[in-house]
Amino acid sequence: MRILIVEDEAKIARFVSLELKHEKYDVCCSADGREALELISSEDFDLVILDIMLPGLNGLEVLRRMRNDHNMTPVIMLTARDSVMDKVSGLDMGANDYLTKPFAIEELLARIRALLRAPKPQTSHEDILSYEGLVLDKTKHSVTVDGTPVELTVKEYGLLQALLENLSVVLTREQLLEQVWGYDYFGETNVVDVYIRYVRSKLENVTAKRYIQTVRGVGYKIG
Repeated sequence: MRILIVEDEAKIARFVSLELKHEKYDVCCSADGREALELISSEDFDLVILDIMLPGLNGLEVLRRMRNDHNMTPVIMLTARDSVMDKVSGLDMGANDYLTKPFAIEELLARIRALLRAPKPQTSHEDILSYEGLVLDKTKHSVTVDGTPVELTVKEYGLLQALLENLSVVLTREQLLEQVWGYDYFGETNVVDVYIRYVRSKLENVTAKRYIQTVRGVGYKIG
């Protein structure tokens, strides 16, 4: 099991790290919120131990961005901030547990074991959309082409998901607007063309395949 410790107090980070390594966990440490968020976005962790008061980004903002990116890795907030409102904010933001400093290492280890024992959501075939090496994983909110990650914005991801869910079906600009931007969008339909170009550009950065086809006068399709 791989655990990320996000803690800017070096003594605490070292103490917790040594204890976790003694328990045979694979441990990574970060003392900066922004750096931690980059690690969480680019690497796989089974659990994150997260302080609130951090340089770069505070822990609550790191947690908020994780959950907004659909990253559901279990998080234990480990912080000196012990007011009821702090605890409520952390748990409402998506933390799985909240432990205040000073703490007993035995209690932290027990809470880690409890979270890692909890059943994880299983990925079904319906959660994976794929076509000729292009894979969209709805549970991880990720896109890869032949195993290479492709970073997409929320709207770009939504467009690609809509097209993959309707393989070989031509979707009009209006249909894509409704699915990705919502029924209450009143802007120009050419916003779809702009975002399709963005998606194509990002895909073509990693492959020569041209996945998204334009059907003139109608819309777009994959397959």
